[in-house]
Amino acid sequence: MNTEHDWITTPVTADLLRGFLDVEATAHGLLPHRLPARARRQIPDDRLAMAEAQPSGVRLTFRTRATTIELDTLPTKRAYRGFPAQPDGVYDLLIDGRLTAQATVAGGRVHMIIDLVTQSAELREGPAGTARFADLPAGDKGVEIWLPHTEITELIALRTDAPVEPARDSGRRVWLHHGSSISHGSNAAHPTAIWPALAAAQGGVELVNLGFGGSALLDPFTGRAMRDTPADLISVKLGINVVNGDVMRLRAFTPAVHGFLDTIREGHPATPLLVVSPILCPVQEDTPGPLAPDFDGGTLRFKATGDPAERAAGRLTLNVIRDELARIVEQRTADDPNLHYLDGRDLYGETDYAELPLPDEVHPDPAGHRRIGENFARLAFGDGGPFAAKTG
Repeated sequence: MNTEHDWITTPVTADLLRGFLDVEATAHGLLPHRLPARARRQIPDDRLAMAEAQPSGVRLTFRTRATTIELDTLPTKRAYRGFPAQPDGVYDLLIDGRLTAQATVAGGRVHMIIDLVTQSAELREGPAGTARFADLPAGDKGVEIWLPHTEITELIALRTDAPVEPARDSGRRVWLHHGSSISHGSNAAHPTAIWPALAAAQGGVELVNLGFGGSALLDPFTGRAMRDTPADLISVKLGINVVNGDVMRLRAFTPAVHGFLDTIREGHPATPLLVVSPILCPVQEDTPGPLAPDFDGGTLRFKATGDPAERAAGRLTLNVIRDELARIVEQRTADDPNLHYLDGRDLYGETDYAELPLPDEVHPDPAGHRRIGENFARLAFGDGGPFAAKTG
């Protein structure tokens, strides 16, 4: 901590946070969660438990005249045995909606994944640290600090050189989104560069991001969490994890989608609800899962290991998933005119893949996130889109 200022310490409480569904008091501070406690008690594996606690889309929001801000946190970082350490997660500071400064926090705990297939891991303890933002513009301003999207972040203390007050209600519509690791932000460079954050900024909405790496699996507890979360707009990006985890056959997938949508509709009977199918992913277009890591060439890539001939027996591929999602939505719209479908290849398709290939054959790079975000903003929030703002 720097001592050159007369610091004001503001307790980090839930009223300073946006984009979360629950908070947990820990021995160190406050831990935001993206699933409520009831849902967390039903999580079957460490992968989702870690993903929902990574604060993708979660941000502190407040007003202040401060020119220097410090945020003490205890991060939990993910690492893979045998691979170089990943860069420290980035904290994005926005002033009145514009990215103004960035910081990182060194140290922290390390969640070391020992086996990529089984996801077995060990936790190594480490110290807390400080994200520091200095030389900020003077005057009253709205500040947002977006937390690292792939680091569990326990919030310990907020210090400023001027008083802090909670942000005013923006009056913007709330967009609740659920998806897989791409929605979570895999390979994005910083938290406001994940595609849902980019689309939310262009659409002028407040994002609640329930993108969970590897875990968009139509879990009933996720559907109930969405049912119970206030929202003006809802989207669900479904299918890729069902295929690459090889967790269902077509017979189970169809009623699971209906049940998931039914649950959401219990709490949001007339809210615009957009079902989005997977983006282009050539390794899984016509080959069932499961996916397996492939280290040929010295870099991590993924390959599908299923037999395409088994599609006739109900094994799922992305093309099968897209056809079924389109059919389900068309069937349901007879009774649900606020339900909509978007083919994920309109967000990222063959032309995009040729220009911006998937580095590991599954996840887009930062430029790919930008492309997906721009296309979603145009197709969903633009004129004639299901999320277009009503006028008059």
